Amino acid sequence: MADASGLAESIRRCDPASWAVLYDRYAPRMYRYVYRRVGDAACAEDLTSEVFLRLVQAVRDGQEWNHSLEAWLYRVAHNLVVDYYRRRSGAVVQPLDETAAAIEGNPVAATETALTNQRLRAALLQLTPEQQEVLVLRYGEGLTAKQVGAVVDKTTGAVEALQRRGLAAIRRLLLAEPGGRGSWNAL
Repeated sequence: MADASGLAESIRRCDPASWAVLYDRYAPRMYRYVYRRVGDAACAEDLTSEVFLRLVQAVRDGQEWNHSLEAWLYRVAHNLVVDYYRRRSGAVVQPLDETAAAIEGNPVAATETALTNQRLRAALLQLTPEQQEVLVLRYGEGLTAKQVGAVVDKTTGAVEALQRRGLAAIRRLLLAEPGGRGSWNAL
């Protein structure tokens, strides 16, 4: 049950041990992905739980996933995030990154990291939804272009094009900020 296809088959057979392995393997990834999109720990926990509830319902109803189980989980997580933002009204408030606040002994570095993350989030939110999705999956989750393609139902070439356009747009946005020329030239 170490490989993904064996695990997926065990899930289809409703093997109880496979559910524990599946949750241990994919829950942290789904949480990280959702948290990067919503910026709220409690909300990310709720939406992550909903991803796995949807999987249970899908298996119970005899539904199949088209590509891989992992791609199916990311797609469900994406849809839940989209639904979350549709239900919300008003501006999106993104908290400072918790990891930046956890840097010990160097408040200047923590503040710089938090401000950088804030600027990157703001720039990311100005991209198209497809570009946002591709960049979060590629850089936030570390998926390959092929894996991202399975999640977003696009070819590898289309994913790479969205990635290039998204990164170029972020670079333009950050360079356009006051004082942005010096610190963002490396992008």
